[in-house]
Amino acid sequence: MEKFVIEGGKKLTGTVMPSGNKNAALPLLAACLLTEEKVILHNVPQIKDIQTMGSLLQSLGVTIISLDKNTWQIQAHEVHPANLDPDYCRRIRASILLAGPMTARSGELTLPPPGGDVIGRRRVDTHLLALRALGANVDFDRSSHIFSFRSNGLKGADILLDEASVTATENAIMASVLAKGTTILRNAASEPHIQELCQLLNCMGAQIENIGSNTLHIHGVDRLKGAEFSIGPDYLEVVSFIGAAVATRSQICIQNAGPEYLGMIRLVFEKIGVSWTVDGANVIVPESQKLSIESDLGDAIPIINVMPWPAFPTDLMSIAIVVATQSRGTILFHDWMYPSRMFFTDKLVGMGAQIVLCDPHRCIVQGPSQLTGEKMESPDIRAGMALVLAALAADGRSVIRNVGQIDRGYERIDEKLRSLGASIIRETEG
Repeated sequence: MEKFVIEGGKKLTGTVMPSGNKNAALPLLAACLLTEEKVILHNVPQIKDIQTMGSLLQSLGVTIISLDKNTWQIQAHEVHPANLDPDYCRRIRASILLAGPMTARSGELTLPPPGGDVIGRRRVDTHLLALRALGANVDFDRSSHIFSFRSNGLKGADILLDEASVTATENAIMASVLAKGTTILRNAASEPHIQELCQLLNCMGAQIENIGSNTLHIHGVDRLKGAEFSIGPDYLEVVSFIGAAVATRSQICIQNAGPEYLGMIRLVFEKIGVSWTVDGANVIVPESQKLSIESDLGDAIPIINVMPWPAFPTDLMSIAIVVATQSRGTILFHDWMYPSRMFFTDKLVGMGAQIVLCDPHRCIVQGPSQLTGEKMESPDIRAGMALVLAALAADGRSVIRNVGQIDRGYERIDEKLRSLGASIIRETEG
């Protein structure tokens, strides 16, 4: 097991480039199952979750060639519903993204239970309802938790998703592009990674309309072809770097940051006194920040809620909480999606933060607080990165164990932070 040792209080400076969007790369890799031709993906982040997805694809008969460090050539010339390794499936939530394309391409898949971050119950019901609406037979073994998907040919349908689930939307899209007829997908999620999935599929010959909206029109085609596509920047990593700069009172430039996807995030961060400027595709975070929480009308305590895109995303809640500990004032955070998202805040309290955990979904932050170094363990990807930010801002040394969780979502994050001047080293525990 590896750990980060961080000496806090160091100023950051310079320029950094975010990696490709992990949450786009995972469904894009799954989409390669839909054609027998070669697909070339550029800007693939080299992180553990991507490597696990690659191994799952290879077990289905897919050939993957690394053309360079971040470019993969994927060819699913022939696919077969193999016995997927349950351990690999448990490592990532995205293993469920194999269901849509495999049901469409080969007509069957047996899927061990998917895994992912431990942040509370994560429903898969929406996936099953969508695939059943397209004509798939879906069985679930209660004792083994194994899913079985079967189809003799999918047919387009008018589908209203019971929640705007990101991965369920992606599964429904991938299954629909080869279905007979037209599918109307209502209450669809519309995050940047879903838009990129639709764009890749259209490059492959799919016919998807209204990309970026919550009502997609998908006209089924007989076959898809190969394509070449570049994955966009990970906006979650971009905001993590913004948080790192703010927490250390530093100025940095984030290149190729995809500022077009930061609109609502910018509005929310302005509530806690954070601003940045945009220069073309770059984001510049100034050293001087207001860092004062903006009260609501009538001097009421403001609330930051998570909601489906284009509202504030749940994956950035942990980062925003850490930044709020450095801002003057009081603010309430509410994440209704996941009942364990807030549990990492006890580690921030141990560092000196003034946080009241109201219930599993809500916490109140009173700032600013001088954080001090602490020994901690990363509970999941996003909370782990938030603890890194807190350690960068803290007085003294922090040790963060179980950084394999952070590595699942961030490529060489310690190297990138060191390039900006952070004192962070990776050590192997004896």
